[in-house]
Amino acid sequence: MSDLIRDAPIGQIIRYLTKNRVLQYPEERADYILPESYDTAFTSKTPIEPESTLDNEKAPQPEDKLASEEVEPPTDSDLEKTDTASILNGEHSVPLGRIQSSLSRVSTREAPGRSHTRAELEHQITKATMERGPTRDIVPERTSDGAILVDWYTTDDPANPQNWSLKKKMFVASIIYLYTLAVYMGSSIFTASYNGVIEEFDVSVQKVSLGLSMYVLAYGIGPMIFSPISEMPSVGRNPPYMVSFLIFVLMLIPAALTRNFSGLIAARFFQGFFGSPCLATGGASLQDMFSFMKMPYVISLWSLIATCGPSLGPIIGGFSVPVKGWRWTQWELLWLAGPICLAMFLFLPETSTPNILFRRADRIRALTGENRLKSQGEIDQAKMTVNDIVIESLWRPMQLMLLDPSIAFTAVYTALIYGIYYSFFESFPLVYMGMYGFNQGQTGLVFLSIPIGTLVALIVYWSYIYWFVEPEILKNGLGAPEHRLIPGLFSAFLVPAGLFIFAWTSSPSIHWVVSVIGVGIFTAGILIIIQCIFVYLPFSYPQYAASLFAGNDLARSSLAAGSIHFSSPLYHNLGIDRGVSLLAGLTVGCAAGVYILYFYGATLRAKSQFAAK
Repeated sequence: MSDLIRDAPIGQIIRYLTKNRVLQYPEERADYILPESYDTAFTSKTPIEPESTLDNEKAPQPEDKLASEEVEPPTDSDLEKTDTASILNGEHSVPLGRIQSSLSRVSTREAPGRSHTRAELEHQITKATMERGPTRDIVPERTSDGAILVDWYTTDDPANPQNWSLKKKMFVASIIYLYTLAVYMGSSIFTASYNGVIEEFDVSVQKVSLGLSMYVLAYGIGPMIFSPISEMPSVGRNPPYMVSFLIFVLMLIPAALTRNFSGLIAARFFQGFFGSPCLATGGASLQDMFSFMKMPYVISLWSLIATCGPSLGPIIGGFSVPVKGWRWTQWELLWLAGPICLAMFLFLPETSTPNILFRRADRIRALTGENRLKSQGEIDQAKMTVNDIVIESLWRPMQLMLLDPSIAFTAVYTALIYGIYYSFFESFPLVYMGMYGFNQGQTGLVFLSIPIGTLVALIVYWSYIYWFVEPEILKNGLGAPEHRLIPGLFSAFLVPAGLFIFAWTSSPSIHWVVSVIGVGIFTAGILIIIQCIFVYLPFSYPQYAASLFAGNDLARSSLAAGSIHFSSPLYHNLGIDRGVSLLAGLTVGCAAGVYILYFYGATLRAKSQFAAK
């Protein structure tokens, strides 16, 4: 427990105020002895070369024998029965021993986000499928310029988030999930305030919708700035989380008290902007802790919460606003977000590997006085310029979407279904209040079809992963990225099917539950198809994963913000039946695109300048 508090923001503040005399790390204690492997590194004059024992280019030295044995992937007699280093459906075979020195010479679990090539992904999959062996010391590597790379001390180093206990991982993941839930719920809870805002400020429906659209647009812009900052080794994930979420919580107060419509919209924009880090970086935090084999479970659960979050807002606000007034939604969000912010402050440890090793290197330098000790992240950051940061955070996401057809398609597809999802906040009142005579609270309850649909989809997806994907990976390795799209081949048709059901059964002559079933089918398809895409992209473009998700998030949020405004005139002019059918027709075309990506994805990747080789 003390380690959890020490690594949390409150622990870091206490350490700063006490000059590191309280909540000390092992390297700061008087009785600490540095591992012997570092004494060897200090005296060695030869930089450590990447291992290449698989093709016998360099035989390991006796003192390195134990380490080199660990780096080799399993052979045919091990868990993986075939070579898992094949690339592009096995067309190019790369010996895993040639993976660059960014991989440890002694096998240790690393965050999936640390992999930058297909070969590294394969190697991480191999290590994720292997049973843990005895603890082994990790010998620090030396670079060609004499720097000694600070790494994990052992293969089971407790400081490595991959080695945390399942109980600790799930506790930290739960905080991330609640953080995500609060931010996503914050978008839609405002819809329950529409009528009250219109009456108080005498504005139109289109203007009051800015309170939702500006929030959604802002949380698409935020990750373009916050994600690159969280990847900096000297910063890590916690400072962007804490500072931005604290501002998010504080912005709820002026939003609830404002007497000016412009001030309300500005407060809503800043809420979305400063709440955004979890929407892109939350997945990265989960990757820091969980291995490849468990990532589909934790990421899909995170996706479920992100999908269900907006659906819960109208339920909560729908019953309270008629009694307490439109400002009550902001107070309710404050009561949810405030305790979550406090929990993050007290108990959320840093999960970024580069940041953890960055701070460890600083402590070991203070202990030994040896300035050659540096972390890999520290070296990389020293070479980074302002121009590099701008390119990676602002230009790279746009470049990927503009120049790679596969990335462009996935961005358009996810943006379309996300926009349709947010159009429900305009269509539901027209259907259930206008046609069926529901009150505001009852209309909010219709949104329960969304978490029900996504929960059913999650159970199906987890079953597929457990019974089919994991055995396949254990037997044949990772395989082509297109294999991750297989569930999407079926779920892609759930999206238009659910929309068509909703469109043509929304009529007073048909029981309301039929259209609600259509909404559930639609959202079930959303969860699975987005999950497939979000797994496919980092497997195909691992070195650009952060930029991919930031660009995808911007595209989704931009179209969703626009849909909030165009959906109302669309449904009023064409009607719910034809308006929703128009959108459903677009998703049919995108379903065909999923099949094209599945069958021709390898060809497209071969021609791409961004895909991993």
